[in-house]
Amino acid sequence: MTEFMQTDSDARTKSDAPLAGVRVLEFGHFAVGPYATMLLADWGADVIKIEPPKGEPMRHWPPLVGAESDEAFGMNFATLNRNKRCIEIDLKDPAGRRRAAELCKEADIILENFRPGVMAGLGFGYDDVVKMNPSIVYCSITGYGQTGPNRDRGAFDVAIQAAIGILSVTGDEEGTPAKCGVALADYGTGVFAAFSCVTALRRAEKTGEPGNVDVSMFSCMLSLANLQVSELWGGGTVPKRLGTRHPKASPYQAFLGGDGVWFILAAGSDRLWERVCEVIERPTLVGDPRFSNAGSRAENQKELATILGEVFATDSADSWLQKFDDAKVPTARINNYDEVLSSDHVSHVGLVHEMTLPDGSRVPTVGNPIKLSGYDFEVYQNPGKVGEHDAEVDAQWLRAEKRR
Repeated sequence: MTEFMQTDSDARTKSDAPLAGVRVLEFGHFAVGPYATMLLADWGADVIKIEPPKGEPMRHWPPLVGAESDEAFGMNFATLNRNKRCIEIDLKDPAGRRRAAELCKEADIILENFRPGVMAGLGFGYDDVVKMNPSIVYCSITGYGQTGPNRDRGAFDVAIQAAIGILSVTGDEEGTPAKCGVALADYGTGVFAAFSCVTALRRAEKTGEPGNVDVSMFSCMLSLANLQVSELWGGGTVPKRLGTRHPKASPYQAFLGGDGVWFILAAGSDRLWERVCEVIERPTLVGDPRFSNAGSRAENQKELATILGEVFATDSADSWLQKFDDAKVPTARINNYDEVLSSDHVSHVGLVHEMTLPDGSRVPTVGNPIKLSGYDFEVYQNPGKVGEHDAEVDAQWLRAEKRR
């Protein structure tokens, strides 16, 4: 890692940012790669996004802001590419490849999320880059990894959710498979990738050794399925769809209040179950052999849900939520995203920030979710046009005093 240089045209953040001085090249598109580098940029890394002529496809995905002008801009792209600088390079052109090679020599981290072999075919695979930059951290994100029988399969989020088993445990028990509504495979893998890059960078700083980081969406999502794997290996039971229910805890699911509003009750221990019985004024349920311990409640959870459903129908969801909050039983109203983003809690913790798009539009974005002492997140670099930062990046990375 080398000293960070700041110029009048450089819109970087505070010099004491945790990753200030770290230079990252992103050869990314769509979600998983750009999300990983966005996280690095949020912590102050100088992330340069390399795009082909006319930009990467996510720029043009709806919803578009400024659609009536020449500056139409995809909101998905804007959110994923804040705090980065955008440059345009045609990697199929010899001059473009020469310029990219010079940038690779000055990077600390390179991250790409193309299919295996694509970057090598362009002359920018790990084996190519490590010759140019012997201490590089090179992160490749793919659906199934760089080796194995599924290596060359395509991998959008929902395909990985299917392949890894998420769709087999999501949805109603007797219903059709349902994907997680949030792009879990894309964004979850992006978190793994960002963490892995920082880990490999730490080793590179200590030893001077390069790092070839192979991040597989498939493997990352399997890592998150600890509960399901434990259920299979520990009990010999193949996990299945349970709606909002939990295979080993009850009551731990959605219930309907008397006002027609859904809420979640999560009483995952015997003590919490006792508190539930106190709140609903049904103390005899504590000693009922069907519900006296976690195992019996899980075994009879449908019967328990019927009993509780009848009780909860007698009062509003908000009333039950307040009672359970007072009793310190985990519970939550099932909100939509409009309700979430306008909530007092989101306002208090300062999660929503603003950024400016190329057409001048001011739009909100959910900021970095982690708080770190001595550092405050900010949008210090607005999403840019294709090639907007070509000149300043070349000046700072290629023609400024060498950092190594």
